[in-house]
Amino acid sequence: MGTKRRRKIKNYAGRDYKKERVPDKQSPLSRSAQMSKIRSKDTKFEEDFINTLKGIYDKNFLTHVRSVKGNPDIVFSEKKLCLFLDSDFWHGWQYPRWKHLLKDDFWRSKIENNRQRDVKVTRFLRKSGWRVIRVWEHQLKDKDAVLAKIRQSLQ
Repeated sequence: MGTKRRRKIKNYAGRDYKKERVPDKQSPLSRSAQMSKIRSKDTKFEEDFINTLKGIYDKNFLTHVRSVKGNPDIVFSEKKLCLFLDSDFWHGWQYPRWKHLLKDDFWRSKIENNRQRDVKVTRFLRKSGWRVIRVWEHQLKDKDAVLAKIRQSLQ
């Protein structure tokens, strides 16, 4: 009997970006109900990271500051440092590799608009004298590296 050879997948989550898109298994109604529960702030990975920062920096930062363009997730206003905690899916980490898997043009345009907005906001804030750090969701698995980057920017 022959054995199946497993194709080596080279990405952090073990996802196969070469696969073909398959039809949705959920009805449009149940998919809509599921997607409506997705939050844009106070997500699990954001809360975990913010709690880690609170243990280190006490109250030296603010979260979700609406007065700063782009509504950064974390702001050290005294040091003019903004942190954006970007979800791998919604902000399109390695998007060109997996965009063909998206169901329709709605999702492609949504993620592409998010990516364009991220670039514009970052550019605007940097021109306005802010330092900007964008952290991808998967980078938070190594919190020490992210914290070192923040520590270096605060000095």
